[in-house]
Amino acid sequence: MPTLGALLAAGHDVALVVTRPDRRRGRGGALVPSPVKAVALTQGITVTEDVDDVMDAGVDLAVVVAFGQLVKAHVLERVPMVNVHFSLLPRWRGAAPVERAILAGDTETGVCLMAVEAGLDTGPVYSCQRVDIGPEETADELRGRLAAIGARLLVEELYRGLSRPTPQEGEATYAAKLEPHELRLDWSRPAEELHRVVRLGRAWTTFRGRRLRVLRARVTEEGGSPGVLDGPVVGTGDGRGLALEEVQAEGRGAAPATDWLRGARTAPSERLGT
Repeated sequence: MPTLGALLAAGHDVALVVTRPDRRRGRGGALVPSPVKAVALTQGITVTEDVDDVMDAGVDLAVVVAFGQLVKAHVLERVPMVNVHFSLLPRWRGAAPVERAILAGDTETGVCLMAVEAGLDTGPVYSCQRVDIGPEETADELRGRLAAIGARLLVEELYRGLSRPTPQEGEATYAAKLEPHELRLDWSRPAEELHRVVRLGRAWTTFRGRRLRVLRARVTEEGGSPGVLDGPVVGTGDGRGLALEEVQAEGRGAAPATDWLRGARTAPSERLGT
């Protein structure tokens, strides 16, 4: 959404928005549009779910942001496209560059403007901007910063006129979509690795056989045996602890970890992950 807003604010004529289908949300199952569709409709911009419609839209350039699928060659032959990609290419090509950067312990990422090719994020690059990753920064927070930076970078490059892009250099790494098992907290792992999983926003463990989501936590220098609760601190595999700050028990809303502990009435040496 920041990209569309930035393009409109800069005076660009946006003829068409391509986005995912509406999704059902909430208890009533009402159909809810994507954020970019919601903005486009308020501006009277035509919206479609079929990328092939770009070919007949009469546009000079298409902008791709977190589209989630490859654009086929026959479309690219008709309409040049620039991708606002949330990594320092060729590191973290693919579907989940923000999450993979955090999981890998990267301290830096960035935004690249890339000419779209039929391959997976293989196109030459117009420009990049480096961005530090905060040690406590969540995936949502980082993605929000990168979206704002990418929107600004795109508008600046369009104002100057896109120059000839340069081929990517360096070893390529791939950011595969996260699988559910990767978000389960394995308490035998080091505390810092577990903290990175929590920062992704969907980390989970089990307690008394039911799922417990860990929404916020921090690393502490002291912890007990892996998985053992000592108040809000959970022991990990490297002797340090992960202090739970906000959790969500199955069937309940998010709550401070201290409130959850009072309600759960945990026994001495009780474990998570069981």
